[in-house]
Amino acid sequence: MPARKLLYDERILQNDHKNLSLLIMAKIQFARGIDETVVPDVRLTRAKKGESGTATFVFTNPQILAQDGKDEVTGMYLIDEEGEIVIREVQGKFVNGKPESLEAVYVMKSNDEWERFMRFMNRYAEDNGLGLSKS
Repeated sequence: MPARKLLYDERILQNDHKNLSLLIMAKIQFARGIDETVVPDVRLTRAKKGESGTATFVFTNPQILAQDGKDEVTGMYLIDEEGEIVIREVQGKFVNGKPESLEAVYVMKSNDEWERFMRFMNRYAEDNGLGLSKS
Protein backbone atom coordinates (compact mmCIF):
# COMPACT_ATOMS: atom_id res chain seq x y z
CA MET A 1 0.00 0.00 0.00
CA PRO A 2 2.73 2.58 0.75
CA ALA A 3 4.22 2.03 -2.74
CA ARG A 4 0.95 3.04 -4.41
CA LYS A 5 0.66 6.06 -2.17
CA LEU A 6 4.15 7.13 -3.22
CA LEU A 7 3.29 6.79 -6.92
CA TYR A 8 0.13 8.82 -6.40
CA ASP A 9 2.09 11.54 -4.57
CA GLU A 10 4.72 11.58 -7.35
CA ARG A 11 2.00 12.18 -9.96
CA ILE A 12 0.62 15.06 -7.91
CA LEU A 13 4.09 16.60 -7.67
CA GLN A 14 4.68 16.16 -11.40
CA ASN A 15 1.35 17.80 -12.21
CA ASP A 16 2.01 20.63 -9.74
CA HIS A 17 5.42 21.20 -11.39
CA LYS A 18 3.78 21.37 -14.84
CA ASN A 19 1.17 23.81 -13.55
CA LEU A 20 3.81 25.92 -11.84
CA SER A 21 5.91 26.14 -15.02
CA LEU A 22 2.83 27.41 -16.86
CA LEU A 23 2.59 30.28 -14.37
CA ILE A 24 6.15 31.46 -15.04
CA MET A 25 5.89 33.87 -17.93
CA ALA A 26 8.92 34.75 -20.00
CA LYS A 27 9.98 38.24 -19.00
CA ILE A 28 12.76 40.76 -19.32
CA GLN A 29 14.17 42.80 -16.44
CA PHE A 30 16.84 45.52 -16.26
CA ALA A 31 16.87 45.54 -12.46
CA ARG A 32 16.15 42.37 -10.52
CA GLY A 33 12.50 42.02 -9.58
CA ILE A 34 11.20 44.77 -11.91
CA ASP A 35 9.62 43.46 -15.11
CA GLU A 36 10.05 45.62 -18.21
CA THR A 37 6.68 46.28 -19.82
CA VAL A 38 7.99 47.79 -23.08
CA VAL A 39 8.40 45.13 -25.75
CA PRO A 40 11.73 45.46 -27.60
CA ASP A 41 12.64 45.40 -31.25
CA VAL A 42 14.91 42.33 -31.60
CA ARG A 43 17.26 41.71 -34.50
CA LEU A 44 18.96 38.35 -34.94
CA THR A 45 22.04 37.39 -36.92
CA ARG A 46 23.60 33.95 -37.17
CA ALA A 47 26.76 32.60 -38.76
CA LYS A 48 26.15 30.38 -41.80
CA LYS A 49 27.46 27.30 -40.00
CA GLY A 50 25.39 28.08 -36.91
CA GLU A 51 28.32 28.19 -34.52
CA SER A 52 27.59 31.75 -33.33
CA GLY A 53 24.98 34.47 -33.46
CA THR A 54 23.85 37.77 -31.99
CA ALA A 55 20.60 39.21 -30.75
CA THR A 56 20.30 43.00 -30.57
CA PHE A 57 17.51 44.34 -28.36
CA VAL A 58 16.32 47.95 -28.67
CA PHE A 59 13.83 49.25 -26.10
CA THR A 60 12.35 52.65 -26.99
CA ASN A 61 11.32 54.60 -23.87
CA PRO A 62 11.58 51.61 -21.54
CA GLN A 63 9.70 51.68 -18.25
CA ILE A 64 12.92 51.38 -16.22
CA LEU A 65 14.03 54.83 -17.50
CA ALA A 66 10.68 56.45 -16.66
CA GLN A 67 11.21 55.86 -12.94
CA ASP A 68 13.32 59.03 -12.40
CA GLY A 69 16.40 57.02 -11.50
CA LYS A 70 14.79 55.11 -8.62
CA ASP A 71 16.10 51.80 -9.94
CA GLU A 72 19.50 51.33 -11.53
CA VAL A 73 19.98 49.26 -14.68
CA THR A 74 22.25 46.38 -13.61
CA GLY A 75 22.06 44.33 -16.83
CA MET A 76 19.37 42.66 -18.87
CA TYR A 77 17.85 39.48 -17.49
CA LEU A 78 15.84 37.15 -19.74
CA ILE A 79 13.82 35.00 -17.36
CA ASP A 80 11.64 31.99 -18.12
CA GLU A 81 10.81 28.54 -16.77
CA GLU A 82 14.30 27.24 -17.65
CA GLY A 83 16.07 29.93 -15.68
CA GLU A 84 17.80 33.11 -16.72
CA ILE A 85 20.07 34.48 -19.44
CA VAL A 86 22.14 37.42 -18.21
CA ILE A 87 23.43 40.19 -20.49
CA ARG A 88 25.72 42.68 -18.74
CA GLU A 89 26.35 45.13 -21.59
CA VAL A 90 23.40 47.53 -21.77
CA GLN A 91 23.83 50.92 -23.48
CA GLY A 92 21.59 53.95 -23.01
CA LYS A 93 20.76 56.51 -25.69
CA PHE A 94 20.00 60.07 -24.60
CA VAL A 95 18.43 62.90 -26.62
CA ASN A 96 18.70 66.43 -25.21
CA GLY A 97 19.84 64.99 -21.90
CA LYS A 98 16.80 62.74 -21.52
CA PRO A 99 16.90 58.93 -21.75
CA GLU A 100 15.28 57.64 -24.93
CA SER A 101 16.24 54.01 -25.37
CA LEU A 102 18.26 51.07 -24.14
CA GLU A 103 20.20 48.67 -26.33
CA ALA A 104 21.66 45.32 -25.37
CA VAL A 105 23.58 42.85 -27.52
CA TYR A 106 23.65 39.17 -26.63
CA VAL A 107 26.47 37.22 -28.30
CA MET A 108 25.85 33.49 -28.58
CA LYS A 109 29.03 31.48 -29.06
CA SER A 110 27.56 28.01 -29.55
CA ASN A 111 24.58 26.22 -31.03
CA ASP A 112 23.41 25.34 -27.49
CA GLU A 113 23.33 29.04 -26.52
CA TRP A 114 21.41 29.82 -29.73
CA GLU A 115 18.86 27.06 -29.06
CA ARG A 116 18.37 28.18 -25.44
CA PHE A 117 17.90 31.78 -26.56
CA MET A 118 15.36 30.76 -29.21
CA ARG A 119 13.36 28.80 -26.63
CA PHE A 120 13.24 31.93 -24.47
CA MET A 121 12.22 34.11 -27.43
CA ASN A 122 9.45 31.70 -28.45
CA ARG A 123 8.04 31.83 -24.92
CA TYR A 124 8.44 35.62 -24.73
CA ALA A 125 6.76 36.07 -28.13
CA GLU A 126 3.88 33.81 -27.14
CA ASP A 127 3.39 35.59 -23.80
CA ASN A 128 3.45 39.03 -25.48
CA GLY A 129 1.56 38.28 -28.70
CA LEU A 130 4.57 38.80 -30.97
CA GLY A 131 5.53 37.27 -34.30
CA LEU A 132 8.65 36.78 -36.40
CA SER A 133 9.34 38.64 -39.60
CA LYS A 134 12.31 37.84 -41.81
CA SER A 135 14.17 40.60 -43.60
